[in-house]
Amino acid sequence: MADDKKQLLEQQLWKIADTLRGKMDADDFRDYILGFIFYKYLSEKMNTYANDILKPDKLKYDEIETHTESKIYLAEIKAQALNKLGYFLKPSELFSELARRGNAEGKTKFILADLTKVLTNIEQSTMGSESEEDFGHLFEDLDLTSSKLGKTENDKNELIVKVLSHLDEIDFDLQNTTSDVLGDAYEYLIGKFASGAGKKAGEFYTPQQVSMVLARLVTVGKTKLKSVYDPTCGSGSLLLRVAKEVKEVSAFYGQESNPTTYNLCRMNMIMHDVHYKKFDIKNEDTLERPQHFDMRFEAIVANPPFSAEWSASPLFMSDDRYAPYGRLAPKGTADFAFVQHMVHQLDDNGTMACVLPHGVLFRGGAEGHIREYLIKEKNYLDAVIGLPANIFYGTSIPTCILVLKKDRNKDAERSRSVLFIDASQHFEKVKTQNVLRAEDIDKIIDTYKNRTNNDKYSAVISIDDRDAMHRVSTGKTETTIAENDYNLNIPRYVDTFEEEETIDLSAVSNELKTLEKDIKTTDAVIADYCKQLGIDTPF
Repeated sequence: MADDKKQLLEQQLWKIADTLRGKMDADDFRDYILGFIFYKYLSEKMNTYANDILKPDKLKYDEIETHTESKIYLAEIKAQALNKLGYFLKPSELFSELARRGNAEGKTKFILADLTKVLTNIEQSTMGSESEEDFGHLFEDLDLTSSKLGKTENDKNELIVKVLSHLDEIDFDLQNTTSDVLGDAYEYLIGKFASGAGKKAGEFYTPQQVSMVLARLVTVGKTKLKSVYDPTCGSGSLLLRVAKEVKEVSAFYGQESNPTTYNLCRMNMIMHDVHYKKFDIKNEDTLERPQHFDMRFEAIVANPPFSAEWSASPLFMSDDRYAPYGRLAPKGTADFAFVQHMVHQLDDNGTMACVLPHGVLFRGGAEGHIREYLIKEKNYLDAVIGLPANIFYGTSIPTCILVLKKDRNKDAERSRSVLFIDASQHFEKVKTQNVLRAEDIDKIIDTYKNRTNNDKYSAVISIDDRDAMHRVSTGKTETTIAENDYNLNIPRYVDTFEEEETIDLSAVSNELKTLEKDIKTTDAVIADYCKQLGIDTPF
């Protein structure tokens, strides 16, 4: 039943999004439709919460402003709402009231000024409270004066009223506490926008299939997490996916450099009913200005921008994140800078899993030095997983997942060995995109859990000769990571070579002889026809 409701809600919301689709590009109408859905969500939560407070007095929130003691009631409700919900809305500021006002008496009324004021008031209601940072500037991307909404003020107003009216007719089913239908539908919309956003999609969204792999990797053997962190959190989909794999996550932490995406992440958190006191999302450049520097996290997941540029300033050589390695990641490829940052933030009993381009496995220079230090000196690398190409929006390059743990030496089965998984050929092609199926994800996770050797798929490889028990035969010769100069290119360890079928040259020769006879017979028939017709033969 929950799946049916979710599917219906997704269809209804996407249909409303179509109202804006022809007016502007994907980035813009994404911001508007998600922003309005968020406003409706906040309104319904506020209305429900206020009605619960007023229930003993047999009063309704949407009627309270006409009560003789309305100021006293509103002051008390605001105080409680700011603590519980983190924000406050007056009855006259509720979504349903604005939608009703816009369609009063069956005619479109001008509400743009009122709507702009309400969105500002939501943010201002939190000033001086504990939730101020979590709600500040949340609606700054909803520019109701933009010409993208229409040429005239009336055109803009008519479009907005139309969208609000359609949304007002949809039941968000917030009373149902057993499922997260609205949160999942919101995530679905974000995914739909990402699929049409081309290269930009990688800036804010990790496909759910990849999110699921990362989330399941960092939660193996755990039912609760003290904390989960994503240093490039985008829309927050990865953080929220981790929460689905365990019973409880005590706190969510993230950092995002893009202000619009930062706002989207906070909205996404709140829409999934994550209390404002349980998440701490910052808007800053993670490598240049880390905001959670002194904190350590039990689980870390990330999909950093592939081979991004960073300053690689020499000043970072005294930064605790990079100093132990003696080298900085190159200015043009920050992949290992993100890895070093995450390793620094990882708790001693934690697990981190991040998606990176294949180049991190074999590139030399500073990256080769950092890779060797992580493996040889620290023994943090737990697994390398090769993913199919063309699995991310906006890029077709093959990618991999690196799994790192700090307490590997405590586990005899993991000590001084690395698991390699080649999942690059296990996928389903859906239109132009490659997609991991449920069975593909299960195979990756089962192989990681059991740390097994599977022909053509996975191999447990010793780092060096210190523990000969973990030297695994590849079929031709034994190898270790050290013998390969800490090159992690997966084909060096997982043999996926398929022998071609032996060709019977005698059979091919006989077939060619038969074809030659058939050609001569056909030529003779054609020559006879030409003779009968009195024309020259074509040969």
